Amino acid sequence: MPRLKDRHFDTVAEMIQDRVGIQIPPAKRTMVEGRLRKRMRALEIESLSDYGRHVFEEGHLSEEFVHIIDCVTTNKTDFFREPAHFDQLRDELVPMLLRGAAAQGRLKLWSAAASTGAEAYTLAMVLHEMAMAGHALDYAILGTDVSTEVLRVAADGIYPEDVLQAVPPHFRRRYVMNARDPSWKVGRIVPELRSRVRFKHLNLMNAQYAVDRDIDIIFCRNVLIYFDKDTQRAVLSRLATHLQPGGFLVVGHSESMAGAGVPGLVQVSSTIFARSKGAIG
Repeated sequence: MPRLKDRHFDTVAEMIQDRVGIQIPPAKRTMVEGRLRKRMRALEIESLSDYGRHVFEEGHLSEEFVHIIDCVTTNKTDFFREPAHFDQLRDELVPMLLRGAAAQGRLKLWSAAASTGAEAYTLAMVLHEMAMAGHALDYAILGTDVSTEVLRVAADGIYPEDVLQAVPPHFRRRYVMNARDPSWKVGRIVPELRSRVRFKHLNLMNAQYAVDRDIDIIFCRNVLIYFDKDTQRAVLSRLATHLQPGGFLVVGHSESMAGAGVPGLVQVSSTIFARSKGAIG
């Protein structure tokens, strides 16, 4: 089966690393080509070599690059992924913030690699449960991602049954609406939660982020592993400037060393960092 020309693959890999920060080694070439075939079908292009010609030799790179990003970025997302973080959110982080003067009962959270929105809606479920249990809190959640395609899914809040299986039953009953036709095998997040979460496009490689600088908790999990160490440090340094003094940054369990030594961040557990109260930014 025809493949992308070597120079076209090398250009894609270089551009993705430069603009998005994700490294694509030659070993992932088959995966990239497989994902690009979905885009080819939309364009009615039959071969990878023809797609490479369309993008790189016929002047369509600028319009196609966003679709290439959508194809090659990993969009794995699960509700309640790494559940210990949500236990810590409920039992430690939120109560600590509510005891402080800055929050005044209203919390701002940011899911910085939101993908299709499962993490952001999980945060909303946990916080809504806390509010119903008597905690005096209000909250707003921002979800961002570099992929425009996954953000459309996130905003709709509609998920297939196999994805929703990770939602605990009592949360499922309260926060997920089943389709009227059971043969569809999908569910939708209830409007009460969807109204608390907004999604927008954001590239973590950008030098600045169009996000408030008084965020209480940032979740940036399972994306740093795709960046080299210098990029990890730069991204975390930028994220830190968007935290309230005393606010928390949560990374994935496979990324626990990424935040070590980042100016303005103090490690409080293996995967949780706090913005030092004397930090400026």
